[in-house]
Amino acid sequence: ETNTLPFHPFENQQGDILRVEKEHQVLKEQLREAEEKFEQLQSRSLEEIGALEELLKKSIEETEVSQNELDWFHQDSETQTKKWQQEKKENRDNLKALRSTAKKHSDTNERYLKSIDDKEKQYNSSLNTFLETSNKFANEKGKLEELIKKSQDDSQECEKRAVKAEVSVLQTWKETEIWKLKGTIAKAEGNLRMLKALSSSASAAPVLKSQIDSWEIFIANVKKQLEKVEAEYDEKIELVKNGARNCLSKVEIVDVPYP
Repeated sequence: ETNTLPFHPFENQQGDILRVEKEHQVLKEQLREAEEKFEQLQSRSLEEIGALEELLKKSIEETEVSQNELDWFHQDSETQTKKWQQEKKENRDNLKALRSTAKKHSDTNERYLKSIDDKEKQYNSSLNTFLETSNKFANEKGKLEELIKKSQDDSQECEKRAVKAEVSVLQTWKETEIWKLKGTIAKAEGNLRMLKALSSSASAAPVLKSQIDSWEIFIANVKKQLEKVEAEYDEKIELVKNGARNCLSKVEIVDVPYP
């Protein structure tokens, strides 16, 4: 019947502290998952940015090559006017194809640049979200740790008071039972002394001997019962002091019948 009520103000009903601890574990797991997702997203973003930069570099090189080829055709056309006239149509087609290729590369570069910019914005957004979540979880973790520590301190104090109360109850029961048994022994010893005084006459001695023996046996049995009760209560008290539970019960007393 000890410590079965909610512990106010930290519990409105029994088990609130355990639920808080479980919620704390859930928050820690969510934080760990968020960190893993962020690391995966960061790694994937870095890989994609590296690939896009490589493609951009390749496109620039191809554009430079195309521009060099275009310059070469212009120079060749000046020195070979006659040949250029004959191949005018062919070169014009080639120039058109080269310009189309250059435009494609330029469009590709713009798409890659836009994609890189979008990835950077996504990365920054994810980073900000992660930092906000991390700070929030850190604050909640600190509050929960303080609450858990205070609850543990209060729980230890309650356990100490409970042990002290149980020891007091057992000590009271022990003293009560010992007082009863000692009272019985005192009464029996008074009767025994009276019988021994009456047996001093020779005529009464044979008649009272059996009664005197019965009372002596009775007193011996009650004393054994007294030792047993005292020893068992001492053992229970020692177990409670060492942290044992379910020891708050009375020692069984065997009634010794009066002679």
